[in-house]
Amino acid sequence: MKKISVIIPVYNAEKTIRRCLESIMSSEYEEYEVVVVDDGSTDNSASILFEYANRDRRVKIINQPNSGPSIARNKGLELAEGEIIAFVDSDDYVAEDYVEYLYKLIEENGVKL
Repeated sequence: MKKISVIIPVYNAEKTIRRCLESIMSSEYEEYEVVVVDDGSTDNSASILFEYANRDRRVKIINQPNSGPSIARNKGLELAEGEIIAFVDSDDYVAEDYVEYLYKLIEENGVKL
């Protein structure tokens, strides 16, 4: 099984980040990590993120001064350990089989990593 890194840039997402993380973490596929880049949030986002990181070792939090979502995504890429990279925004949520479906498509189609 290949490890998947899901990168999420976060800026003041206290109203949406729980739903986003719960949707990703409902996956039955377990070889993934969630790399969350807190891009200088000034709301309660950081404490929510630390709550999830304390609950599940697969959630990694990176803090940086506000630099915008592109730089946050690039920082996540630098620190991601997965062979497969996926991006999800903090106000999005995904189907509960999103991670395993992504892996299944890659395997079925013989994608070279």
